[in-house]
Amino acid sequence: GIPVILGSATPSLESYHHAINGHYRHLRLRTRAASRARLPAIHCIDLRIVKAQEGLTDPVLDALRDTTAQNLQSLVFINRRGYAPVLLCKSCRWIATCSRCSSRLVFHLSTRQLRCHYCGYQQSVPSACPQCGDQDILPFGHGTQRIESTLISHLPDARIIRVDRDSTRHKHAWQTMLTTIQHKKVDILIGTQLLAKGHDFPDLALVCIINPDASLYSPDFRAEEQLFTQLMQVAGRAGRAEAPGTVLIQTAFPHHPIYQALIRQDYDHYAQQILKDRQAMDFPPFVYQAVLRAEAPAIQDALTFLGKAAAISQSKHTRQIQLFDPVPASMMRLNGMERAQLLVQASSRKSLQLFLSDWQPHLVNLPTGNKLRWHLDIDPLSL
Repeated sequence: GIPVILGSATPSLESYHHAINGHYRHLRLRTRAASRARLPAIHCIDLRIVKAQEGLTDPVLDALRDTTAQNLQSLVFINRRGYAPVLLCKSCRWIATCSRCSSRLVFHLSTRQLRCHYCGYQQSVPSACPQCGDQDILPFGHGTQRIESTLISHLPDARIIRVDRDSTRHKHAWQTMLTTIQHKKVDILIGTQLLAKGHDFPDLALVCIINPDASLYSPDFRAEEQLFTQLMQVAGRAGRAEAPGTVLIQTAFPHHPIYQALIRQDYDHYAQQILKDRQAMDFPPFVYQAVLRAEAPAIQDALTFLGKAAAISQSKHTRQIQLFDPVPASMMRLNGMERAQLLVQASSRKSLQLFLSDWQPHLVNLPTGNKLRWHLDIDPLSL
């Protein structure tokens, strides 16, 4: 008699809030599907003490060797494809950037190309710095391709496979890889979020998580929640059958609450703490949001449109509605267009819907010019 079932080990905070407040019926599965399976043991490797060489620490390399020797499988998880995320000139500090997006170009070693992972733009790697002419331009940071090269050099006898959007772009490539993994013809998987959830590898006993700290610096208030969800999901790949699972996390912040909650595998405590923070800061699910987004060839055109939209709204919103100033988007330029946004926040969903119903017809009548586009995003997942 239940028309909708939401199932997750890491529900969104909005869904969790509904569940603990009785809006959803809440059922818990406290054991794994396999009768002998146990939750994996999770440990942090402190990068302030243990130095990484080419992205990997000695404890991670030793664990990979031991797991391979036991004829069990390992997963090295790094959510960044390509060889390196930055190509840098050490002399003048020039960095390869996309001409169409506010992003850096990612260095891909196998094709000797620089690629934008947002719009798809690509170009050949320059032989010298375009700014100062120095030939000493080097890749910095680590992606799946670089980790693969490191593992091949340290574990030459291991059978290694890389699973990301580059290696699975051809038809049937992922199905072929999946068959190879399930037939135990692979010792070490290197992968991005494509491997984070939805896969059951009974012989996978070790998960090594590389460079997760970047999300801790994100301006998006949901970034921490998304990181916790991702790490819980990828950690859940280990120890799903009889072989006990182990998870190693390379981090410079081993005492951060997100990693401590992960070690305890205590989603409830972590979720309740984050909900307290959200409530104190007036963030969802305790308020309701909509974002008016605009994009144009020039950022000033987008900001001008949003300014006019805000002026229209001044006579229409009540004290239950809060409008923020128009600002450039966090990634201002994407695919040749420059983007800005206007955040609307309300204390109740009814207030927000009444305001938007009244506001939207007036937005349609605002002049936009030939290339300006806009849309309303209700309950935005990112700001």
